[in-house]
Amino acid sequence: QVQLVESGGGLVPPGGSLRLSCKASGRIDYPYTVSWFRQAPGNEREFVAGTFRSASSTSYSDSVKGRFTVSRDNAKSSVYLQMNNLKREDTAVYYCAADRQLILSSLRLPSQYDYWGQGTPVTVSS
Repeated sequence: QVQLVESGGGLVPPGGSLRLSCKASGRIDYPYTVSWFRQAPGNEREFVAGTFRSASSTSYSDSVKGRFTVSRDNAKSSVYLQMNNLKREDTAVYYCAADRQLILSSLRLPSQYDYWGQGTPVTVSS
């Protein structure tokens, strides 16, 4: 059983930056996949960025590519999401998710992840 705790959310103006952290209660090294999802009011939960089984295999949604960077420190059981040039449409609750047996084709499917954090809210507004 892995417990995930997100932190780092808050209010930021458009164009600003935030760094989200996800701390796991246990080890999340190989073969764990750890990803970030977000959910805005009235919307479905959507994939943002992920690390597939290792820190070197990353993937991003088209909407955040070039602005967000996902990184992973297995020694600290932590995954980070650096968010730059934030836009109003990035406003959402951001969730960290992990799974030990995920296959690559399921990376962007929230239903395939076993472990979830409680979420941290991000509001982009002037």
